[in-house]
Amino acid sequence: MAGSNRTSVVLQERDRRLLEALESMRVINREQAKVVAGFRSTRRANDRLLILARAGFLKRAFIGSRQAVYWLPGKTLQERGRKSDGVSSEPAALFLNHQLEINRVHLLVQYAAIPVRGWWFVRWQDFQRPPSATVPLIPDGYFEVGSQQGFRPVFVEVDLGTEAVPVLARKASLYLQLATSGEFSQLFGRSQFRVLLITTSDRRLQNIRGAVAKLTDKIFWFGTLDAVSPERFWAASWLRPTGDQRQSLL
Repeated sequence: MAGSNRTSVVLQERDRRLLEALESMRVINREQAKVVAGFRSTRRANDRLLILARAGFLKRAFIGSRQAVYWLPGKTLQERGRKSDGVSSEPAALFLNHQLEINRVHLLVQYAAIPVRGWWFVRWQDFQRPPSATVPLIPDGYFEVGSQQGFRPVFVEVDLGTEAVPVLARKASLYLQLATSGEFSQLFGRSQFRVLLITTSDRRLQNIRGAVAKLTDKIFWFGTLDAVSPERFWAASWLRPTGDQRQSLL
């Protein structure tokens, strides 16, 4: 029975870090677990994740080419997979892939050194419900970095090409509402924010960018998934709603 072997497993400090991180990351794969828990060996990471799963501390499913993913028992994920004979207890692959891409941004900004002198990671926040009582918007994520000059708040949106461009434009209008209503300052204690919209390809980026440019030339920054790397994330990899010159976030 799930969880019946918990008393036979002594949680280590890295296990606790992993379980704590899953409260916000929701689901994780082996490579992401290695970053969070500090595993230096793939074999050790695989072995420990399997032990935690068998002991009932984690649940496990497979997506794609047998990629194992893990999440906390008792946590309800947004989407559930369906089998032909009913509802499966395993989350849908589409949701998992989306969350894993959000996690890539999270881990990069929190665990990889910012290669611009004088800047540091402040915090990451995830959302299960709208942060605002008046704006029906659930961001994919939010982070802040800081310097001696102040803080830079950034909302994150990851698009895997599954939503129509008008739907994304509608979400962009909600971000504008959050910015202009003054509610962001009340909720987050900062005066202004950026929205980092990350998508699958340059073609998709241009389609979304064109739709957003009809609404505003402010707050939005656009890039593709290959920009989510230590070498490119903070570099001149991002486009604004208008103009062709790529810019850096810092």
